[in-house]
Amino acid sequence: MNDIPRLKDDYTLAKCCAPRPGDDIAGFLKFDSTIISVHAAGCVNLAKVERDRLVALTWDEIIDNDPLPDLSIDRDYRKLDDIDFGILKHHMKMGNDYAAVVAKMTHIPRATVFERHKKLRQLNLIRRVEPVMMQYRKGIVKNKWIKHRNHTYYDITPQGILFLQWYLNKDDRGKGK
Repeated sequence: MNDIPRLKDDYTLAKCCAPRPGDDIAGFLKFDSTIISVHAAGCVNLAKVERDRLVALTWDEIIDNDPLPDLSIDRDYRKLDDIDFGILKHHMKMGNDYAAVVAKMTHIPRATVFERHKKLRQLNLIRRVEPVMMQYRKGIVKNKWIKHRNHTYYDITPQGILFLQWYLNKDDRGKGK
């Protein structure tokens, strides 16, 4: 986890090409979003996008250099357990999702996921996603757009990402890695 740079809130690393500091990069403004997806300049997926959505980027302008909080002594961290981190990990990997799907995919009882979503939201580790048009995830329905309704969708916050990264790194250190 330590080799993954911490980006400012408006940027996210593309999973398709996983750019690293030192690589030439370009950004793509995602549909219905203010988030810019950061790709390696030679990424084949950039050749498929609308040119007016491309943004010239440098690592210096997108890396967040603010000091990290000391999560080892953060009182909020002590309120979390493996179930909470499992839910955070799901949102980190899958993005926007609602409790019923999180429960199904993580094998955590639905009532527990509802309860934990409320707790994680109060701790500002996940946020409620405003109603928008959303695209289904790959492997569910190809190129299918849905209107966000009938479910409360959540996504992980930057603070949630920090807590999850600390937790995963803590586990790695505990295993002698």
